[in-house]
Amino acid sequence: MTIHISKATRQFHLTNGEMSYIFYIGPTELPVQLYTGPAVQDDDYTFLVHQQSRPVACYPRENDTTFSYEHAFMEYPNFGTGDFRDPAFEVILPNNSPLTTLEYHGYQVLNALPQLDGLPHIRDNQVSGQTLMIDLIDAESGLEVQLYYVILSNMNVIARHVVFKNSGEMHLQLSKALSLSVDFPCADYKLTHLSGAWGRERHVTEQSLGVGTFKIQSLRGHSSHLHNPFFALSESHTTEHQGFVYGFALAYSGNFIGQVEVDNFNQLRAQIGIHPDHFMWELAPGSTFTTPQAFIVMSDSGFNGMSHHFHQLIRMGLTAARWQQYERPILVNNWEATYYDFTEDKLLTIAKQAKAIGIEMFVLDDGWFGNRQSDHEGLGDFTINKKKLPHGLPHLVNQINALGLDFGLWVEPEMVSKKSELYQAHPEWVIKVPHRSAAHGRFQYVLDYTNPDVIVYIDDALSEILSSSPIRYIKWDMNRSMTDVFSSYLDTNQQGEVYHRYILGLYQLLDRLTQKFPHVLIESCASGGGRFDLGMLYYTPQIWTSDNTDAYQRQFIQYGTSYVYPPNTMGAHVSQSPNEQEHRHISLQTRGHVSYFGVFGYELDLSQMHPNELEIMNTQVQFVKQYRKLLQYGRFYRLLNPSKHNYTAWMVVDDKQTSALLAVYKHLNIINIGKKRIKLSGLDPQRYYHVSNINQTLSGAALMNIGFDIPDTSYGELRNGEHKTYDFDSWLFEIKEILNADHDDKQKVSHL
Repeated sequence: MTIHISKATRQFHLTNGEMSYIFYIGPTELPVQLYTGPAVQDDDYTFLVHQQSRPVACYPRENDTTFSYEHAFMEYPNFGTGDFRDPAFEVILPNNSPLTTLEYHGYQVLNALPQLDGLPHIRDNQVSGQTLMIDLIDAESGLEVQLYYVILSNMNVIARHVVFKNSGEMHLQLSKALSLSVDFPCADYKLTHLSGAWGRERHVTEQSLGVGTFKIQSLRGHSSHLHNPFFALSESHTTEHQGFVYGFALAYSGNFIGQVEVDNFNQLRAQIGIHPDHFMWELAPGSTFTTPQAFIVMSDSGFNGMSHHFHQLIRMGLTAARWQQYERPILVNNWEATYYDFTEDKLLTIAKQAKAIGIEMFVLDDGWFGNRQSDHEGLGDFTINKKKLPHGLPHLVNQINALGLDFGLWVEPEMVSKKSELYQAHPEWVIKVPHRSAAHGRFQYVLDYTNPDVIVYIDDALSEILSSSPIRYIKWDMNRSMTDVFSSYLDTNQQGEVYHRYILGLYQLLDRLTQKFPHVLIESCASGGGRFDLGMLYYTPQIWTSDNTDAYQRQFIQYGTSYVYPPNTMGAHVSQSPNEQEHRHISLQTRGHVSYFGVFGYELDLSQMHPNELEIMNTQVQFVKQYRKLLQYGRFYRLLNPSKHNYTAWMVVDDKQTSALLAVYKHLNIINIGKKRIKLSGLDPQRYYHVSNINQTLSGAALMNIGFDIPDTSYGELRNGEHKTYDFDSWLFEIKEILNADHDDKQKVSHL
């Protein structure tokens, strides 16, 4: 890992031996990009700069008609000086001019990772790297822009963020401040992103690029169900297993934009950062503003390779050390079993059955606090609902612990109901315009996290609850988007800061709580997967993937989510059949097979289950305990995309390539068609492996290059010993290295 700097050419080359990122200080004293891609030698690449007079171009230097911003690949493009593509930043001066003239002022190289105060960033406990800072100054206004680049030694990741400083005496306004902008000389790429809605989050979406601008975004106050702060650019022939991919992601949980622009010269500009709409930051003299950290990941082994770099970044770079290899507990949540209608006895009945089948944690969901009888009241009050829990929360926790189960609790600390003591005492703590009515969502309103008094109140309330009992898990929910955005706490000239200051307040609160209660595992949630992003994972090691627990729809959701996020971050529970959301009947086996490849748990009434079902569930629990480390921390490979096949398939492989688990899920029976053959990934081609369910021992090379037929019998007539297969059936294959390939392996075929 090295940062090469040439004083003669003023070229900067960041490389770790696998990837290179190269730029130089151009003729106008601004950094100009030269190359981003697989590692190259440290040579002079300034010959790549486009210097040629072009029709109708505008030139920034008086006597030079060969260098135009319109045709240059700018590291952090500005506005209004000849580059007619979208800028990365915009500053409004006191005379309302958006024009700045930044010039290179120097650099620093740090053998450490930058710490972003109040924002998620790469932790330095398990990750090493070097940091380059490029200093740019506008002498007239005193604006200083510091571009930060982090090159990591052990993964193909470059992290970028920007710090704006007002070192002058003018009062400045920052109206746009993206974290990352990268220019490419051609647009011969396919765009991939994750789109969806509530209940069908993060479906893989692919499209070709043409002249124009394509953007993904959120203006909801959270990263949203609709788009995820991630996109990828890949060569047209790229698959899950081969081809070159650039992945872009943002460690942020609020309004964001990800944008790809192709100009009339087929040049491509990729950008990501805080959404500039409804953003205006007051940059007073002496003040600073720091953008969220963004990441570029490069892979020459397809989308699976890209995902492996993101997974490693999350597990080792963003997750707190305590949770990096922590095997997640198997839990049961009472929500779909009882909703708001529960008693202490009912909860204990479910908990006792949970213990009987080997579950490790009981989680009490919504309805335990205030006057909470429905979603119309109670949010914001943290007193115990004595009608439901007459002996109080500590008593219930002690009873659950006495059964041998850990205890978890649902909270929604960012919201308030009008029918609550908190709202009656502090209506000014709601985000809304005074003296105007405001839209509600789920009959609730958003608390003003820009107000320090609100943060203190929530901090104190949650700290009291967490200190009262041995609570080991919190499900942190957030069930509506932001509307009527106005803060009664902030000055009128700061209303453009509300969205971002809200997120800073949220991060501050989460940081306080995780410092005080480091043993409490927090799972975040936002009406399911409405805030599944790198920013939340910095504080909450896992996230509820979707409110939709239907095993068929979850294949699409978990498949897409895995493009960036590893299985140990995805809450994945078995729920009842027919499913509460989709009303679809799917076998308990398939529901288990889907949930295995996430943070496994149950979301149903165990007291109503048939003995045969409880027996299957006990088998599932024991299976997860046996393979939990592999399922949650193995290297994850996507094999069959559910959007392109009648099957979904994925697998996990351990670090030593000695053990793997493969799951295949059928969508619908289709009679009289050809067999489907599946090829595996991630095995050692020289070793031999026994594969259950087909009861064969084959080389890794054979399994990856030839594969085997999925044992689906819906194609035609049954042969001796074959069983009928049905819609939504699934198969789980245990794959284990055989040290002596000549040994007659007698392992039984697994029917888990």
